[in-house]
Amino acid sequence: MSSEKDKLDSIVLNARRASEKREQGYREKSLKMYPHICGRCSRTFTRENLSELTVHHRDHNHDNNPEDGSNWELLCMYCHDNEHQRQLEVDLGNTSTSEDTTESATHNPFANLKNMLNDKK
Repeated sequence: MSSEKDKLDSIVLNARRASEKREQGYREKSLKMYPHICGRCSRTFTRENLSELTVHHRDHNHDNNPEDGSNWELLCMYCHDNEHQRQLEVDLGNTSTSEDTTESATHNPFANLKNMLNDKK
């Protein structure tokens, strides 16, 4: 049982190391490429708070890291979390991807109100 746990721990550790190494590569490149400003809220970052600026993958594929940075955008951690929450909502079918396309309600609870009031008289 212990060897299975050790094997699983080793796999998880190796995956985390690979992820951190990959992240460091594209993070450093994106920070050199783009101004240190959040792409959504326009908050400006300095050396002191640069750790709060994250790299967002536009297509949500962390393995898609073209050298020209076309799949990256810098977002503050709050906007980054919001972007992933919005994507999660879309994946769950709770909302649409476009902010300007909203579905309107089809049910009108007051549609027959005049008739109902007239019936009571």
